[in-house]
Amino acid sequence: MSAKKIDIFDTTLRDGEQVPGCKLNTKEKIELALALENLGVDIIEAGFPISSPGDFASVQEIAKVITNATVCGLTRAVQKDIEVAAEALKLAKRPRIHTGIGSSDIHIKHKFNTTREVILERATAAVKLARNFVDDVEFFAEDAGRADLQFLAKLVETVIAAGATVVNIPDTTGYCLPHEYGSKIAYLMNNVPNIDKAILSCHCHNDLGLATANSIAGAVAGARQIECTINGIGERAGNTSLEEVVMIIKKHQDLNLYTNIKSEQLNPVSRLVSDTMRMPVQPNKAIVGCNAFSHSSGIHQDGFLKEALTYEIIAPEEVGADTSKIVLTARSGRSALAHRLLKLGFEYNRNDIDVLYQEFLKIADAKKEVEDSDLKEMANAYVAVGI
Repeated sequence: MSAKKIDIFDTTLRDGEQVPGCKLNTKEKIELALALENLGVDIIEAGFPISSPGDFASVQEIAKVITNATVCGLTRAVQKDIEVAAEALKLAKRPRIHTGIGSSDIHIKHKFNTTREVILERATAAVKLARNFVDDVEFFAEDAGRADLQFLAKLVETVIAAGATVVNIPDTTGYCLPHEYGSKIAYLMNNVPNIDKAILSCHCHNDLGLATANSIAGAVAGARQIECTINGIGERAGNTSLEEVVMIIKKHQDLNLYTNIKSEQLNPVSRLVSDTMRMPVQPNKAIVGCNAFSHSSGIHQDGFLKEALTYEIIAPEEVGADTSKIVLTARSGRSALAHRLLKLGFEYNRNDIDVLYQEFLKIADAKKEVEDSDLKEMANAYVAVGI
């Protein structure tokens, strides 16, 4: 059975930019959009055109320069929103309007103060209007993670009948467990009569730390698009991390899925987004954190030096990271010390290392990390006076 393509929908420039302090100007957005296209992203959500003149201009300028990826603009299920987005996307080679409305009873009652029937009517009208401007319309059923399943299925069926080509099933609050979200996608795949006319999309938030797991569960259940951001940035606790879902799919070939992402560019693009948005990446972040390929435990270091596969399932060069690092601390062992000394040009026998290791531990107990300068000083002292 041939592998199934998962479209990568990147919303770094829209949902990612909603992080306080991460506002981008048009020039910065264009630079990041071009980097995302070069990375292999299928759809770039460039912004929310009606939200501000600056966002409109950014979407408009990105639409002009992107040649391969689809350029998407977000709207509410409001006529003016859709008309403004259509204008901003007029010069896009592959335009998409992303419109939608709340689908959970919580949203229907408290946010919209309306009924399910009115939601179906507004959703239909929004999709039909958007289809007057573009052939590719994505509908988002906001808060689908907490929506009644039968009503959600009816809503999905309704918007596909109205012309939606993609239907986004957001876990807006990051509430779902992976088996619940996967079951939701599976239910829609099996109970929406016209589901073959559209693609289901996963848009998961990370409030409970489950965004990546939920997105993968959704893809396994039949969704063919994952919405994500570089470094997992986004509203509140963030969105699904692009680099995580891409590498999960790449490493777990038994999933029978693939993406078009050039994985060796993941770390460079991560750094570009981090620097441009002034949003540091946590050191222990999977794939792109500065500690992702660092080893400090003696047991791990010994295994890694014998065979990298013992403790690394991804080679650093596979994701454009720097080489793996042996970090020397008080938890490090003799093999790691000998390895680092050899790299510095000092070769010792086992007895020498046993002696040097005791000196090394004294330094390591006094410092968080032993640097090359410390090792050189120690080695030179050993040669000079014979510790």
